[in-house]
Amino acid sequence: MERGSPESFTRMGTLGIEEEFFVVDEHGRPTSGSDELVYEHDPPEILDGRLDHELFKFVIETQTPLIEALDEAHGTMLEVREALVEHAATHGFQVAAAGLHPLATWRELEHAEKPRYRSQLDRIQYPQHRNTTAGVHVHVGVDDADKAVWIANELRWYVPIMLALSANSPYWNGYDTGLESARAKIFEGLPNTGMPTHFEDYEAFDEYERLMLETDAIGDRGELWFDVRPHTGHGTVEIRTPDGQADADVVMAFVEYSHALVESLAEEYADGTPGYRHRRELLDENKWRAIRYGHDADFIDRDLEGTVDLGEVVDRECERLGIDGIKAVYERESGSSRQRRLLEEAGVDALCESLLIETA
Repeated sequence: MERGSPESFTRMGTLGIEEEFFVVDEHGRPTSGSDELVYEHDPPEILDGRLDHELFKFVIETQTPLIEALDEAHGTMLEVREALVEHAATHGFQVAAAGLHPLATWRELEHAEKPRYRSQLDRIQYPQHRNTTAGVHVHVGVDDADKAVWIANELRWYVPIMLALSANSPYWNGYDTGLESARAKIFEGLPNTGMPTHFEDYEAFDEYERLMLETDAIGDRGELWFDVRPHTGHGTVEIRTPDGQADADVVMAFVEYSHALVESLAEEYADGTPGYRHRRELLDENKWRAIRYGHDADFIDRDLEGTVDLGEVVDRECERLGIDGIKAVYERESGSSRQRRLLEEAGVDALCESLLIETA
């Protein structure tokens, strides 16, 4: 069983971006195409070894190469997206992104043949059979294992903020769920998902990971699918919260925010700042508010002294961290609102077209 190591945590501030996309046909409808794109044809060089399908054959994942600094992230992400769109077009497909594809009906779509996913389907059953979700995962390098666990603990209050800003999945199985991020709720049906509990230090997290592997609770450490986690193989903190996005600038806003948060929390750790040790139940409440209300959410404040609305949090964070991407995301129409408006005003074809990914 492959295990992580505290020795993996060697560098601060490096980045990796993983995006899950939908393979769609010429009309923007979900179609099984990832076998052709992953197995049957060699991908462009930047995607070599960094392209895989997910549980369903219409969901595909890309990974960027290691990004050394934040100012390189946008260009690298666009290179990966452009390569994927070109690769897909060569074989008759398009690429779309959202937390859930509004026309994906899980009973009619093919599961991947990969043994890892077949094992998950057998072990988890119904919750995994219906898992048509797609998200954005941001890795930020941390140079010490205990520091990484401390940062992951503290990030738990912030991940509902990112989820609310990213909310882009109102429809599931052809049905308007009334939620802003139905993806987050569907994904929580799986084991080892959602808001993690507090871990005292790296040793405590490592013991948990070891026990889960040795008791066959998970097939590999990648099946700890929490909203934020120390990645014991890459030496990063991984934020797994946002819904998938067609617009690269929205993804970049979350990359910028994730990077700034990790760097800021690393400074707090170095200064000996006490952690908040929030109860998971209160953090779950904040996540629920993000799922249900998206851009209109308010949250139990970090100091547990009342509530704060998303706009106020965004203003505060941009000023505190010297960033502006999440402000632009908050001020634009949310992904879920846009999907609902387009379906009502222009119909399903316009909705599908709006989800095709942008590469510039």
